[in-house]
Amino acid sequence: MTYSTTKASFLSDDFLLQNDFSKTLYHQYAKDLPIIDYHNHLPPAEINANRKFENISKIWLAGDHYKWRAMRTFGINEKFITGNASDEEKFTNWAKTLPFTLRNPLYHWSHLELKRYFDFDELLSESNAAEVYKHCNTILEQDSYSTQGLLARMKVEVVCSTDDPIDSLDQHISFHSKGKSLGMYPAFRPDKAYSVENPKGYIAYIRSLGESAGFEITSYDKLLEAMSKRIDYFHERGCRLSDHGLEQLYFYADDAYTIESIFKQVISGKELTTGEIEFFKYSTLRALSKMYHAKGWVQQFHLGALRNTNERSLRILGPDTGYDSIGDFDQAKAMCGYFNELNSNDQLAKTVIYNLNPRDNEVFATMIGNYNDGSVKGKIQFGSGWWYLDQKDGMEKQINTLSNMGLISCFIGMLTDSRSFLSFPRHEYFRRILCNLFGQDVANGELPWDEKWLGGIISDICYHNAKNYFDFDPKNYQV
Repeated sequence: MTYSTTKASFLSDDFLLQNDFSKTLYHQYAKDLPIIDYHNHLPPAEINANRKFENISKIWLAGDHYKWRAMRTFGINEKFITGNASDEEKFTNWAKTLPFTLRNPLYHWSHLELKRYFDFDELLSESNAAEVYKHCNTILEQDSYSTQGLLARMKVEVVCSTDDPIDSLDQHISFHSKGKSLGMYPAFRPDKAYSVENPKGYIAYIRSLGESAGFEITSYDKLLEAMSKRIDYFHERGCRLSDHGLEQLYFYADDAYTIESIFKQVISGKELTTGEIEFFKYSTLRALSKMYHAKGWVQQFHLGALRNTNERSLRILGPDTGYDSIGDFDQAKAMCGYFNELNSNDQLAKTVIYNLNPRDNEVFATMIGNYNDGSVKGKIQFGSGWWYLDQKDGMEKQINTLSNMGLISCFIGMLTDSRSFLSFPRHEYFRRILCNLFGQDVANGELPWDEKWLGGIISDICYHNAKNYFDFDPKNYQV
């Protein structure tokens, strides 16, 4: 089978833009806006140190489980994915795989990344892998291709990392002290504080959390005191949002269990029942949500992932290596109960909910309208297409569902949710898809031909809504 490596003609200036109005919206109102990437997994230490990567494999393939899954599916041996093969061998095997990812978002993303960062305008394959590897590595030697330079190249104004409560935030503090124009802010990710499924791991974590808080955690009240102290610590260092990765939210109308008893059991090493685990998560999340509201934070809930499905690979490679999938959890009733309880006492913070199962799009899109109260524009948000849904079809479905069930004009837009410094063309991808949908409506006579009005809404969704929704300000640093 032959595969041409000639110019990637599908990546024209008007890629994904199917009519003149779509093109106008994108090129005049979306293309050049800065990026506020309010959720990602970039390492703060690499931003602070302004790391330069040794080669394209280090920055493009390491840690990218999207690519790893594709390579395994194509029959590439693990040695050339996460194993001990050389970086060039890994790149060559990814180049061998890429042509066969057609109609998968990786095909678009990868070629966009090569074009935007490395001015490579051809199709990557095994036949030109050596040439492209050398080309990209030569460019990466330039000082402007450090982590901070790459972010500046994409006009990134804000990046929010994902940080455990025990994190010292030393990298954020050091970076902020340098007075950079880029805003790097922490996001509070307390999942381990209520992950009581594994008593041995939980005991070790509680010990570390106590050390960070400055006292031993011997009771559930002490656990909440420690979390409150860490939230204060994060707040003083510019943090204004939290994030949680859960299968689903939980809700109990009454105290079905004694929370202190559950805590005592788990720190003594005892396995808990499913009911006890869920009640502990619910109780702890509820307490945290009240703390976020008191601080004026935004809380994010990423819901619906079925994680670590392959036990053999988990033992060998560890978590976050490409063995998670979409789950089919019940979402609506408990989510409603959880938000309603907080809202009843006016303790519901600004909230973003992200859905991973497309069957639940309408559930999430209608749920947010239940708790918008007029106090803040778009107080409760149906977040952008997440993980398996941050591709063209998933983005279109999320945008269309939000448009039908809520107000797309109040949407805070896209994020990368990425561990790669080359992932920021995903914002471009989103912006093109968004503009094309609006342009199609105009062409169909479903929206007025009003460039300035629609252009303003596009600009809001791509940048201004997020700018106004989050309290990102260097003045928030109190140290």
